[in-house]
Amino acid sequence: MDAAPYETFPALCEVPWLRHGFIQRMPGLDVKTERSEALARLEEHQRETIAQIGLGKKKLIIAHQVHGNRVVRVDASDATPIADCDGLLTNDPNVALGVYTADCGAIFLVDPEHRAIGLLHSGKKGTELEILTNAISEMVARFDTQPAELIVQLAPCIRPPHYEIDFAAQIRSQAYAAGVKHYVDCETSTATDRETYYSYRMELGKTGRLLSVLGYAD
Repeated sequence: MDAAPYETFPALCEVPWLRHGFIQRMPGLDVKTERSEALARLEEHQRETIAQIGLGKKKLIIAHQVHGNRVVRVDASDATPIADCDGLLTNDPNVALGVYTADCGAIFLVDPEHRAIGLLHSGKKGTELEILTNAISEMVARFDTQPAELIVQLAPCIRPPHYEIDFAAQIRSQAYAAGVKHYVDCETSTATDRETYYSYRMELGKTGRLLSVLGYAD
C-alpha cells in the first residue's frame, strides 16, 4: 500500500521530542464520494504515512468532530474516536492525536516546557466559538502551560477570496489575545491547489480529508 504525501512545519520540527505531519491528497485515489466512504478509501494510505512520520507505534486518537469548541484531554486508555469534540490534548507519550480537515484549519499546539500537546479542528464555527482560546485555557489548567511558551501552528486551510470569512485571521487574533508569542501560519490555502489538498468547498462536498497528526518521538 502506498503512503500519502505529507508536509511538516519548521516551527514544530525544531522540537526534538515531537513528531507531526499534515497528510496531503493521495494521488490518483478517487474520493469523489461521501465523507465516510472517502475516509475508508484513504485509511490504509494515511496509516502508511503515519508510520513514515514516526508515529506508527502510537495509539492514534481521533476527534469525532462536530464543529464545536469542546476540547478533551486524552491518554492511551481512551477509546477512539472521542465523541462530540473538536480538540484533543495530551501529555501521554504513547498517544498520537489526529484531526481531519478539508478547508477548516488544523491547529497544532506544543508546550515544549511541559511536553504537552494539542490538536484542534477550527473552521468557521469552531473559530467563532473560540476553540483555540478554550484549548489554551485547558492546557493552562491541566498542564501548567504558560501561553507565552506555547508554539501554535496553523496548517493549510481555505482563505479569501475563495471563502467569505477569514477565520485564519481570527485564529491569529485569538492566539495573541490569549498571550501566545510564537504563532505561525503557513499561509497556504487549500482552495488553490487541488493537486496537493482536498477542498470541501471547491469540490462541492464530494472529496477526501486531510489528516493532521501530532505525537511524541520514540
